[in-house]
Amino acid sequence: MTKSPIAFISGASRGIGAAIALRLADSGYDLWLNYHSAHDAAQALKDKIEEKGQGCLLLPFDVADEQAVSAALEPLLADEVPFAFIHNAGITRDTLLPLMRRAEWDTVLEVHLTGFFLLARLLSKFMVSKRKGRIIAISSVSGETGQAGQVNYSAAKAGLIGASKALARELARRNILVNVVSPGLIDTEMIKDVPLDKVLPMVPLNRVGTVEEVAGVVNFLLSPDAGYMTGQVIGVNGGLYI
Repeated sequence: MTKSPIAFISGASRGIGAAIALRLADSGYDLWLNYHSAHDAAQALKDKIEEKGQGCLLLPFDVADEQAVSAALEPLLADEVPFAFIHNAGITRDTLLPLMRRAEWDTVLEVHLTGFFLLARLLSKFMVSKRKGRIIAISSVSGETGQAGQVNYSAAKAGLIGASKALARELARRNILVNVVSPGLIDTEMIKDVPLDKVLPMVPLNRVGTVEEVAGVVNFLLSPDAGYMTGQVIGVNGGLYI
């Protein structure tokens, strides 16, 4: 019996991360799911994945903590190497730059960018030895266009795009593909305070997207059909950024 490939997802307990996990479980992946503190949500997601007949390992740790990353993953990587790494972990600390505290800047960049650095550095070492793998960073339309009140978040998401393109060049000859999925307005907790009546007219499709639509693009990028795609930014934004 062929063993299921493994996908590791950071920030996977809810929202887009949880939807990606469920979609990949449907595609036959076993999941390693990282999250920070939402234990109940993570356990509920694990139960759903196991009901689909796939394995699921919960890995609660702070992606910006180098020691925590090593302690959680290195023992596992000694035995198994994920085929896919999806960096979805992220937070917002929105405020105008003149009012932004240093901690609000540092925290956002640490989770998005330092987290990507630590995880991708470790996982790619093992992928290189296998000469195969897929890495996907979940960015945002804010990282492509900039967004008022989100200088920290926009910088972090733009940084993920640049880092992913550079990494794609580094790893291509080892058969490791690196791409970016860049959602727009997606129906998650993150947009609960967004005035949709004012924002939706700027979206050509005139609606918010679903987490399942983002997950579908990730699933495609992990498939053989995307075998000649690397260093690309795939927008899932209803035409908000064209």
